[in-house]
Amino acid sequence: MCEAAIAVNEDVIRDPVCGMTVDPEAGKPSVERDARVFHFCNPRCAEKFEAAPEEYLTAIDPVCGMSVDRASVQHMTKHHGERFYICCARCKERFEAEPEAFLGDRPAPEPMPEGTLYTCPMDPEIVQEGPGDCPICGMALEPMGPPPADAGPNPELIDFKRRLTVGAPLGLAVFILAMGPMLGLPIREALGHRFASWLEFALAAPVVLWCAAPFFKRGWASIRNRSPNMWTLIALGVGAAFAFSAVATIAPGLFPPAFRAEDGSVGVYFEAAAVIIVLVLVGQILELKARERTSGAIRALMDLAPKTARRLRDGREEDVPVEDVVVGDRLRIRPGEAIPVDGVVVEGASAVDESLLTGEPVPVEKAPGDALTGGALNGSGSMIMQAEHIGADMMLSRIVDLVATSQRSRAPIQSVADRVAGWFTPAVVGVAILAFLIWAAIGPDPALAHALIAGVSVLIIACPCALGLATPMSIMVAMGRGAKGGVLIRDAEALERLAGVDALVVDKTGTLTEGRPALTGVETTDGVDRDELLRLLASLERGSEHPLAEAIVKGAEAEGIALTEAEAFEARTGAGVVGRVEGRAIALGSAALMAEISADPSVMEGAATERRDKGETVMFAAIDGRFAGLISVSDPIKESAAAALAELQALGLRIVMATGDDARTAQAVAAKLGLSDVRANVSPEDKAGIVTALQADGLSVAMAGDGVNDAPALAAADVGVAMGAGSDIAIESAGVTLVKGDLRGVARAVKLSQATMRNIRQNLGFAFIYNGLGVPIAAGALYPVFGLLLSPMIAAAAMSLSSVSVISNALRLRATRL
Repeated sequence: MCEAAIAVNEDVIRDPVCGMTVDPEAGKPSVERDARVFHFCNPRCAEKFEAAPEEYLTAIDPVCGMSVDRASVQHMTKHHGERFYICCARCKERFEAEPEAFLGDRPAPEPMPEGTLYTCPMDPEIVQEGPGDCPICGMALEPMGPPPADAGPNPELIDFKRRLTVGAPLGLAVFILAMGPMLGLPIREALGHRFASWLEFALAAPVVLWCAAPFFKRGWASIRNRSPNMWTLIALGVGAAFAFSAVATIAPGLFPPAFRAEDGSVGVYFEAAAVIIVLVLVGQILELKARERTSGAIRALMDLAPKTARRLRDGREEDVPVEDVVVGDRLRIRPGEAIPVDGVVVEGASAVDESLLTGEPVPVEKAPGDALTGGALNGSGSMIMQAEHIGADMMLSRIVDLVATSQRSRAPIQSVADRVAGWFTPAVVGVAILAFLIWAAIGPDPALAHALIAGVSVLIIACPCALGLATPMSIMVAMGRGAKGGVLIRDAEALERLAGVDALVVDKTGTLTEGRPALTGVETTDGVDRDELLRLLASLERGSEHPLAEAIVKGAEAEGIALTEAEAFEARTGAGVVGRVEGRAIALGSAALMAEISADPSVMEGAATERRDKGETVMFAAIDGRFAGLISVSDPIKESAAAALAELQALGLRIVMATGDDARTAQAVAAKLGLSDVRANVSPEDKAGIVTALQADGLSVAMAGDGVNDAPALAAADVGVAMGAGSDIAIESAGVTLVKGDLRGVARAVKLSQATMRNIRQNLGFAFIYNGLGVPIAAGALYPVFGLLLSPMIAAAAMSLSSVSVISNALRLRATRL
């Protein structure tokens, strides 16, 4: 059987190094060896394979011991962070059910640290120390935060699979025994009704009493905590069917003669109870698997960080665990390696693939002074970096924490489902009781049997699984999809609000522009040497921390001009700087500063106006009290800004640019970007006021910014969008963070939010329609016209199908084009 399984799975293509499924048409790396082509998910895996191909060609199935082809085997699983390649589905099920039975004395994963908080994936308001069950919905609580790197399979998933392994064959046997006459199998007649009932009882009891034990536990908890939910209905429905059948089997004489057959037996419904449990187990396993798939984004991000780093210290190099790296360490980054921590390039250059962090497919060139993000993949160059952020302070760690938290957040639209669920379960119980009474009173013979079928069917088909899953599943999938596209969403509320945004207020510096001013021009009066003026001004500005000063200093150094020390440096707020260089009095700043020292800049007013019209910032210079010329600095517009704004406007958003820069410069930048609504010379409070004014006009407003001065407006907006390269305060104030710091990410975020809200509405609509139609049919509304009474087994199958439909619809978000 195992060899046959290999044969039918030859169409599956896996990266033989990491085990990921690879699309050969996606343009990923490939290697030809021995007349075979092996495909890889990234260059690093391809290089590892070429270095030691024999290590990655085959693996041993831990269950049956077969040798399997790692590049084409379909079945793979992870246990304690280690990948295992399995020859067939049966071996995989056996391994996942009892991995320890096949792995011997391998070490178990470390237990969760003492004091770890657990929460419910469906009811995130439930938080407690240590594991347990949710008092509201009964689901097993999960540890908060990202999963541990060595986390094994979900223990609840393993437990449910084990119960299904026992329940499925027993349930099938009960079904065949009970439904034999309808299938043309005279099994029941051959055994006799009394004996057949006892045999059904023996087969169904383990399914109901052991396989369904977690469900009854959750149902009882829901009653005890006065929070009726789907488990209340399942426990009541299955319990009623099994209890009725057990009494009918053990003491049939308790029933009136009209309900007994000639041999004294009474009709039983063990098959309904057993099959319902099996179907619910299948539905729960599918849901748990879907949840594991939605956490794949977190695990993929965690897997980006390498486990070791090559540290340079005391004249030698050594590979050390990444946990041993400290701030200030110098690390060598070799071709094809992942960046171990956040830091800055100090030597060398290379192109770095940041796509899994930013969503941008084009590698970014890195040179000395450029920032590196842990988890990004180095290209063909070699670099030496200095570590600046490690551990929890790394961008990758912050992303993982944010995604893990946001996936459990609750969208406002969830309150609709919550309100419905609050009265839905009691109402369903009432309908079930009413249906039972009506059928018992006026139904056809045997009335009590029909009444039981109707009551149990109502309880089962009305289980609000789909209603409960509608929002959380979509939110979980969307958060993971956003993380893969470089869009980090703090919580579900921000995601929902973003879908309804009408206006976007954007900061200029660092959002529309690079945020790194550069020297663009130096003009002098007659008799003043350009290079000498630049040398004096740059020497003076070395004492300033202003970004414009940094641009002047870098511009001079780029031209190879040697600078000297300045004396008596003084920064005059809003005016400029003054000081002495080599004994000469130097002043640089506004026209007001020139007037203060009696230096007349009017001779260059025309040139200054021309540069301002280009979006440049102009400063006047004086030497020893005489006007000497001007120097201009500009902040280049991001290459992607114009296309990003056009895309946002195409989505129907009104764009407002708000900046603290002067009106002439702001208008010049706006003209290049095609913006008409410009607010210049605004303070941080003014930016927040602009947001408030737009909201007063009835608009839903998003604010995009990167600086500390943007934090008030980010907090005031309906949704704040922070550039990933911006300040921590801005990121903390925002609901959305763009890892790349590229405004195109806002369009991605808007598209994702709109797709998510459509998906949630589809799920809720399906759940409401399903229950609205299912309950009356189960109660017997079609019987008077069509003679149709829904079987509890059919009701259980329909209930499971509704959950599967919602899960499948939510998983479609993973393929959303952003």
